[in-house]
Amino acid sequence: MLCVALLSACTTTPPSNKTNLCEIFREKSDWYDAAADMRDKWGVPIHVPMAMMYQESSFRSDALPPRDYVFFGLIPWGRVSSAYGYSQAKTPTWEDYVRETGNSWADRDDFDDAIDFMGWFIAKSYTINGVSKWDAYAQYLNYHEGWGGYRRKTYASKGWLVKVAKRVNERAYVYAKQLKSCEEELNEGWFWGLFG
Repeated sequence: MLCVALLSACTTTPPSNKTNLCEIFREKSDWYDAAADMRDKWGVPIHVPMAMMYQESSFRSDALPPRDYVFFGLIPWGRVSSAYGYSQAKTPTWEDYVRETGNSWADRDDFDDAIDFMGWFIAKSYTINGVSKWDAYAQYLNYHEGWGGYRRKTYASKGWLVKVAKRVNERAYVYAKQLKSCEEELNEGWFWGLFG
């Protein structure tokens, strides 16, 4: 029983209000600290990767892509991709991140590592494809299709993906407005905010 209790205590639950970035960071103040570190390290605005993460995993640490099925769709056979965790990073891309950053202890189910990975990816999309770090729409297309796929415009034949990228962009805009209204409070920290 003790082992079960300890394991469940280690599991990070998604924020209770995923639509409000201020509420997310008030509930999980360590997430704000990690997101601010990512911003300072990679020059990526917080609202962009947070909107992308909402789309990718709904802030679930153990998110997995759907299963692949064989034999007339009846027998489960692995997953459709190796994506995992908050950022839904695929294994080869995650390994590139670990190698380039030297962050050998990084885990895809750790928020701090996942947000740092996304900052790294967004910064590389800027370097490789010239996409603004503030452009959530084009950044999401890079994220989904990869840098080469984005250059080849593979998204052009995927109307559903373009719609999703527009939703990510809209959420990023909302998150940016929300964050502007509470960032001073978040920077002061929750303890001092109680007395402010």
